[in-house]
Amino acid sequence: MGFLTGKTTIITGAGRALLSDGSCGSIGYGIATAYAKEGSNLVITGRNVQKLNDAKDELEKLYGIKVLPISADINSGDDNEAVVNDVVKQTIDTFGSIDVLINCAQASASGVTLAEHTTEQFDLALYSGLYATFYYMKACYPYLKETKGSVINFASGAGLFGNYGQCAYAAAKEGIRGLTRVAATEWGRDGINVNIICPLAWTAQLENFQKAYPDAFKANVKMPPMGHYGDVEKEIGRACVQLASPDFKYMSGETITLEGGMGLRP
Repeated sequence: MGFLTGKTTIITGAGRALLSDGSCGSIGYGIATAYAKEGSNLVITGRNVQKLNDAKDELEKLYGIKVLPISADINSGDDNEAVVNDVVKQTIDTFGSIDVLINCAQASASGVTLAEHTTEQFDLALYSGLYATFYYMKACYPYLKETKGSVINFASGAGLFGNYGQCAYAAAKEGIRGLTRVAATEWGRDGINVNIICPLAWTAQLENFQKAYPDAFKANVKMPPMGHYGDVEKEIGRACVQLASPDFKYMSGETITLEGGMGLRP
């Protein structure tokens, strides 16, 4: 039994994606696995229902927790607040509380230069990432205030370093970073811990990026000094578990950079 037993965690973008070798290739699912091992019940969202159901089946079978999968797509054409409010309502109806919110979902058209980016591609990144994070944080705030909970958001080196071919993705991630710092300032008095992670993990999305845009991949993605990319569960997921611990409350507002084998680096 872990320290999260009986608690409820919402993780966006937590469908079960696989690498070409069959291993876990999703940061969201890696985090879900780490939280399941600590006993937390999970609400997982995403656009692909099959990936969500696959995650539910495996996590419940292996770890004896309860998983609520909810299809939720934040985009420029929907009433996104209504979509998010429905996720939160289902969470409260099922589990009664929210202890941790992890905003991991993000889509983008990586590899497309700024001059060639379309409005639709820019909207894709901003709505799936920045707007989704904004709406989930607003909707979960009253419940996180009750539980003195935690928010963990995700940014990227694309925004920190200005990666080639990732203008919309970088803009979305830098927006999330600013939003996170403001929330840490405003919500600290409520006992809510708010942090952001900039990970470098080997994922199915990164693997596809390498195949589709080898030149952009070579220019942007550097091997960490430890000689391997972050493991989505053992490094990224476990770091997210640490950030939900009462022992890490003092870290609220930090940007955490996670690279292969390098642990937590504010």
